[in-house]
Amino acid sequence: MVVAAPPQILAEKIRETDLPIIDLSGERSEVSKLIVKACEEFGFFKVTNHGVSQDVINEMEAESFRFFARPAAEKQLAGPANPYGYGCKNIGFNGDFGEVEYLLLSANFLSISHRSKSISNDPLKFSSAVCGYVEAVRGLACEILDMMAEGVGVPQASSSVFSSLIRAVDNDSVFRLNHYPPLREAPDHVRRHHHHRVGFGEHSDPQLLTILRSNNVGGLQISPEDGVWIPVSADPTSFSVNVGDALQAMTSGRFVSVRHRALANSQEVRMSMAYFAAPPLHARIAAQPELTGRRRECLYRPFTWGEYKTVTYSLRLGERRLNRFKADEGDEII
Repeated sequence: MVVAAPPQILAEKIRETDLPIIDLSGERSEVSKLIVKACEEFGFFKVTNHGVSQDVINEMEAESFRFFARPAAEKQLAGPANPYGYGCKNIGFNGDFGEVEYLLLSANFLSISHRSKSISNDPLKFSSAVCGYVEAVRGLACEILDMMAEGVGVPQASSSVFSSLIRAVDNDSVFRLNHYPPLREAPDHVRRHHHHRVGFGEHSDPQLLTILRSNNVGGLQISPEDGVWIPVSADPTSFSVNVGDALQAMTSGRFVSVRHRALANSQEVRMSMAYFAAPPLHARIAAQPELTGRRRECLYRPFTWGEYKTVTYSLRLGERRLNRFKADEGDEII
């Protein structure tokens, strides 16, 4: 029996490309240049020698697997995701679906402590693991954002132009655990002809920056152009970093908010842990000349993060949200 692939799958092109891997222990000015180049070309890169303790990573991963191993009825006590909490297969509010279950948390420590009571039989241990991990990857995100600013020539005194947004006490950052179980329940002929299925569909991240770690199972793909997908190799020793919509807007398109997706497969469990660095709701997102590197037309009109977040929740996962905020033709950065 031959099973035809859906038309959208037939139209796709998988391209094997060496994606940027940046050693953060290198000379700072050179590392900054490499980060800027990666943000311009791919909107994505990996970092090694990132300074996040392996013990912190292992503890968070163990707590994640422990949560997803619980019976469905117990996991549902942590939900429904509105937006924080537990979700299974339904993604967001507008009909998106994927082969994934997830736990979405505010990155605020008080919120984490409170929600841990409905998530774990040992809420103190779970809360400690999440807070320790979030603190570590937030520090990593701030360091990367500072080097981005330095790499585009922001004066040293103002190099925290990006990172100050997520250091703010009222930042709106979130932490997400995604669990992609093996698809063994699929019929044999489906597994044979469709070894992978979409776990989390094509989208861009709305925030400033995403810091992602997954276990040693592949599945992440980025799309630098329509219809082209680049697989991201699994590497538990590094973190994946990608530009979000807000950062693309702040650089007037110089940095690219890369579209990406995650595939589940029929053989192995995939687990990813994502920190989404977001500014406070009232923060103004607007391009500045020193962030673009040259005078150019302003691609997007200014908006607050709260306005953009509202639009994000009103649209389907794959919508190009920034198109709603395009500036009038001829507007310039001033």
